[in-house]
Amino acid sequence: MNRYKSETSGRNLLIAAGIVTSLGLGFTAYAYGLDAAPVPVAHSDSVGAAITDTDITTKVKYKLAGKKSLKGSDISVTTTNGVVTLTGTATGKKAQFSAESLAKSVQGVKRVDDELRRPGDSKRVASAQQGVSDDWITTKVKSDLLANSLTKGFDVKVVTTDGVVVLSGKLASQDAIDHVKDVTEKVDGVKSVDTRGLIIVG
Repeated sequence: MNRYKSETSGRNLLIAAGIVTSLGLGFTAYAYGLDAAPVPVAHSDSVGAAITDTDITTKVKYKLAGKKSLKGSDISVTTTNGVVTLTGTATGKKAQFSAESLAKSVQGVKRVDDELRRPGDSKRVASAQQGVSDDWITTKVKSDLLANSLTKGFDVKVVTTDGVVVLSGKLASQDAIDHVKDVTEKVDGVKSVDTRGLIIVG
């Protein structure tokens, strides 16, 4: 009787072990089959990437909306594979820099493409497209200096080379030099102004 029970128990253990082994092999094969399936994995990655871009765009927009320095700016945000593109207009150089910095601070952002425009950009672009010549700049500077009530009596020589205006002459004070420079810098096409040739004569 005891021998029969022992043999039965032994057979039951062997059967149980076989079942467990079969289940284990079956589970392993099933898991491997899921891992090896290319379509579901690719689909999951694609969806994950899209959600990430959407999330980044939302976070960037939220940060920009809460910044006082960007008041008056009209900025659009798009994100593709972690690359944020800013388009629209910023009220000035500081606002543009602030928008770019805020976008870069958002987690997941790989790069920020700043395509924002500032007031006066269209004017400078138009001047470049028209091919403003050095002669035209020189004539315009002289004309503006003569038309200005503070500088019309000044004897200032104007020479322009590749958009760089060199001023020379004798003026009564540093304030006079600064005013001449200010008038010159406002002329379209002027890249920079050299006032080292202006001498103060007391």
